[in-house]
Amino acid sequence: MKTFKILIITGLFIALGVFTTFHWVSFKAKGLTYDAIDNIPKNNVGLVLGASKFAPSGNINLFYKHRVDAAVALYKAGKIEYILVSGDNGRKDYDEPTDFKNDLIAKGIPAARIFLDYAGFRTLDSIVRAKEIFGQNTITIISQKFHNQRAIYIAQHYGIDAIAYNAKDVYKTPPREYLARTKASLDLLFNVTPKFLGDKIAIK
Repeated sequence: MKTFKILIITGLFIALGVFTTFHWVSFKAKGLTYDAIDNIPKNNVGLVLGASKFAPSGNINLFYKHRVDAAVALYKAGKIEYILVSGDNGRKDYDEPTDFKNDLIAKGIPAARIFLDYAGFRTLDSIVRAKEIFGQNTITIISQKFHNQRAIYIAQHYGIDAIAYNAKDVYKTPPREYLARTKASLDLLFNVTPKFLGDKIAIK
C-alpha cells in the first residue's frame, strides 16, 4: 500500500510538472504569434518548420499544406524576403525540405529566395541551426500556433528574437504537445545540442 501511495504521489507531481510547463511555454510566447498578416512585423527570413508532405493515409498532410500556404502568403505580402525550410532528410527516400521547396516554387516563390536546412530533425535543431548555420538572430517562424509557441520558447533560450505566423490549424493542440513541451524544457535544462551543425550558409 505504501508503494502504491508513493507511485500515486509521484504521478501527480509529474502531471503537475507537465501541465505547468505547457502553460509556461504559452506564457513565454504571449503576444509573439500572429494570425493576421497585416499585423505581423516584417523580418528578412521566415523559418518554415518541417512536416511530412503526406499523412499515413496517403492523403496530403494538412499541417504541411497550411505551412506552405502561410509561407507563400507572408512572402507575397512583403513580410519576409527569404524562406528557410528546415526539415528531416534523414534518409534518401524522405526529404521534407525539397518537398516544401518544390511546392513553394509551384506557388510562385522564386527558387533563389528559398534556402533549405536538411538537418532540421526536430524543432530544437531547426531553431539552433537557423542561428548557428544560417546566421539568423531575428526570424519569423511559420507553423501551427501550438508549434510556434514551443519554437519561440526555444528561440528565446538561444537569444534569438523570434516572432511567428500561425498557419491554419488542422485541429486544436494535440495531446502529444504536452510531452513535447516538457521534453523541450528538459533539453534546454540539460543543454542538448542539435544532431548536426556544419558549415555556415549565408542568407543574403
